[in-house]
Amino acid sequence: MAIACRCALAVLCALLAACGTAGAPPSPATGAHAAPSDPPPAPYLGGVPADWTLTHPGPEHAIEGYADRVSVHPGGPVRLFVSATAASWTVTAFRIGDYPGTGGARIWASAPQPGVRQADPVVQQPRNTVVAPWQPSLTVDTTRWPPGDYLLRLDAVDGAQQFVPLTVATPDNTGRIVIVNAVTTWQAYNRWGGYSLYASGSGKYADRSRAVSFDRPYQAKDMQGAGDFLIFERAFVQFAERSGLPLGYATDVDLDADPHLLDGARAMVTLGHDEYWSQAGRDAATTARDRGVNLAFLGGNEVYRHIRFEPGPLGPDRVEVDYKSFAEDPMSRTDPSEATAQWRSPPDPRPESVLLGNFYQCNPAQADMVAVDSGNWLLSGVVTAGQVLPGLIGNEYESVDLSVPVPRPIEVLFHSPVTCQGRHDFADATYYTTPSGAAVFSAGTQYWIGALEPGYRGQDNSAAIGAITTRLLSAYAQGPAGRAHPAADNLVALGIAPAGS
Repeated sequence: MAIACRCALAVLCALLAACGTAGAPPSPATGAHAAPSDPPPAPYLGGVPADWTLTHPGPEHAIEGYADRVSVHPGGPVRLFVSATAASWTVTAFRIGDYPGTGGARIWASAPQPGVRQADPVVQQPRNTVVAPWQPSLTVDTTRWPPGDYLLRLDAVDGAQQFVPLTVATPDNTGRIVIVNAVTTWQAYNRWGGYSLYASGSGKYADRSRAVSFDRPYQAKDMQGAGDFLIFERAFVQFAERSGLPLGYATDVDLDADPHLLDGARAMVTLGHDEYWSQAGRDAATTARDRGVNLAFLGGNEVYRHIRFEPGPLGPDRVEVDYKSFAEDPMSRTDPSEATAQWRSPPDPRPESVLLGNFYQCNPAQADMVAVDSGNWLLSGVVTAGQVLPGLIGNEYESVDLSVPVPRPIEVLFHSPVTCQGRHDFADATYYTTPSGAAVFSAGTQYWIGALEPGYRGQDNSAAIGAITTRLLSAYAQGPAGRAHPAADNLVALGIAPAGS
């Protein structure tokens, strides 16, 4: 134990000496991976690794909160809206990343704040939109906070805890692999106040929300106030930071708002569940791919729901609209291209396969992942043909489906038998390349990111999935990966396409 402590102290001292401030994330690699310097990390509380997890969530609604923005550039103010039944509370900002032993570092903490139980939720008609009409509790100054994914932990004096998520976005993504937090999907599934884009106070699907607001906390049950970050994204953020590659941070709201977000970027990565996309966000990703920016989709249900944004009282893009029906959406009569049917649905089908390569199929599914293209540069030396990675397909999956447009050439790397809702099928992890040189990888399963850690779902596929993901990110960091690694179409060999196609 004493030796381990001395080693940890030595590592921390080395970081201090190298960075000048405790808790600084590793510097981007030099040479081919060099990227613009990030602002130095905040000195508050040393920025040292610390236990950031919740140990006592407390009773429902004992403490909870939300921020007036989903992301901020370093130095921008963030207003927190907090409701607490205890006499006082504090908030501590933890940056999630490559911090040995904890996976998070304490960057800042507030002084004690008075506890106030704020107003009950309001359900706005006619779209059953839940808002928390609260008064602001505290303004947080993010000066000198390094870009990254943050969890703001609310701690009540009586011990109750919840999170508020915040992305500190990278001001310039030139030369970076940009990690995009799927906050629109988090909010779509958020049932705080009794409603989501799936759930309603009556329990009837027909009474669900048609628009959801970011002006409310994320639910405590299942989300711990953090949206889906803990479930679908945290493991990749920590893994990617350990690579030492230059990373950028953004949300899909930012991708919608800024068509230049990916200018000069090496790659964009979306994570375990990135289902809800706006037209502007999809256009930004497509344009980036067509000028050589690599893409990686590390989930199994991307670009499925078409959404649009509306402003709210706290600013632009605070309301996410999705009727899940062309005819029901009033926009169908004024601007049909922005009506919120599924992307693949009539009258203007734009299936996700055009961007991903593969195509969403079904849930819930559980199956093993099977390698079929072990000669591919991503798999060579990592897995052998026919090798099974147990339990890696689920809960949603995608496959190559030639009934919809599919980019060619495309390689299927894993072709995994699966049965879902009584139908026999295959889940496909795919890789295609474009004339711009961009490469596009799609995992085709929601379990890829969880499998970066040993013991995920009772299995250990971390060596293989970690090696493939490292190889992918390293190649992506060099620039358009398709130039060095063009896809070799194998659909005919796998019986997915007829000979001559």
